[in-house]
Amino acid sequence: MQTQAEKPPEKPIVEIQNVVASVILDQKIDLNQIVKTFENVEYKPDQFPGLVFRLEKPKTATLIFSSGKMVSTGAKSEKQAHEAVHKIVRELRSKKILTGKTKPQITVQNIVASATLPGKIDLEHAVTALERTMYEPEQFPGLIYRMHDPDVVILLFASGKLVCTGAVNEKMVYDAAEKLMNELIQKGLLIR
Repeated sequence: MQTQAEKPPEKPIVEIQNVVASVILDQKIDLNQIVKTFENVEYKPDQFPGLVFRLEKPKTATLIFSSGKMVSTGAKSEKQAHEAVHKIVRELRSKKILTGKTKPQITVQNIVASATLPGKIDLEHAVTALERTMYEPEQFPGLIYRMHDPDVVILLFASGKLVCTGAVNEKMVYDAAEKLMNELIQKGLLIR
């Protein structure tokens, strides 16, 4: 029979919350034409130069600029971010607002994810045991940990919950959560 210490560590439960992707289209876009053609858009040029194009499936909001640049937010995966951009491009092409056949250049800029570790975290000791940390519990209940490899920032909470930001692909998120969990276990900072 295995003892508690011999059990293989559980995996962190990770959930992608938001994928932000930038898009470059190789042509100018008439934002006023989009407003006249689509209902699911918002454009207030006196307040902000971009138009917001909302989709229900996948549920995203994409900023579109007249320069041909776009920023997609709200996707729950890299795949969804790509789907949203391609769907908008197809809709704009079908209404002749986009005329070129150039594929959109999509770059994931940031992924925000939450995760739950299998235990509570000793933040008081983690601040000295982990490098590149900041912890001021009087101002914020979480410890800020700047992980080096992968290059992400993680907010750790005593409950075992964490928020990871700065990843540019989903693999980075999963790698960071697992690496952090293993490091916390090795240093005796994850209390089960």
